[in-house]
Amino acid sequence: MMRILIVDDERLARAELRRLLAAHPDIEIVGEAANAEQAIAQVAALRPDLMLLDVQMPGASGFDLLQALDSTPEVIFTTAFDRYALQAFEVNALDYLQKPIRADRLAHALQRAAARLGLPQPGMPAAPRKLFIRDGDRCWFPALDNIRLFESEGNYTRVYFDDVRPLVLRSLTHLEERLDPASFLRASRRHIVNLAFVERMQANDAGGLCLLLPGGMTVEVSRRRAAQVRGLAP
Repeated sequence: MMRILIVDDERLARAELRRLLAAHPDIEIVGEAANAEQAIAQVAALRPDLMLLDVQMPGASGFDLLQALDSTPEVIFTTAFDRYALQAFEVNALDYLQKPIRADRLAHALQRAAARLGLPQPGMPAAPRKLFIRDGDRCWFPALDNIRLFESEGNYTRVYFDDVRPLVLRSLTHLEERLDPASFLRASRRHIVNLAFVERMQANDAGGLCLLLPGGMTVEVSRRRAAQVRGLAP
């Protein structure tokens, strides 16, 4: 069992890490810290095997924290910035994960940590069952089963569920990597559709398909991708 300490000044970031780590039965989250001072105390008291460590925090940075420790656990940096990557590896960090953190990247980093610690290799996580969404000051945590459509809008993706359609700063390709292809179809460059919400399919004049979703919404499937769904019942 790998014992992990999460160090990040943002509560929502810590919650997202907890959600991602929940897919790994071979780890135990032994504590959380919101700053370097708390982390120093928890490392001494809890003796974690691994820290998931943010770089920029109020007061002392993640690098300042490492310098202050007498005994340092293995470290995976988690940050929104890419400019600290070289410095991270200079302190022998296991990995450097840039937010928003992908489940598969975290899984590989945990496997590397297990190998260095001489622990059994954790398996790859199951597909996530929920998605954390933040749009401005509002946050949601919908089940993937309740999301009917992802729609690309430049560097953002609009997520359709219940009666809301928030925007998230994640590309459609990034989201596609986290979704079960048996349930979600990449219908076009702009859309990913939850097949459970498809009420009817019909051919269009371009040789592709039109998927009819609740509320009268229609999503076109390109001719090339239409072959993937020809066998699905309407």
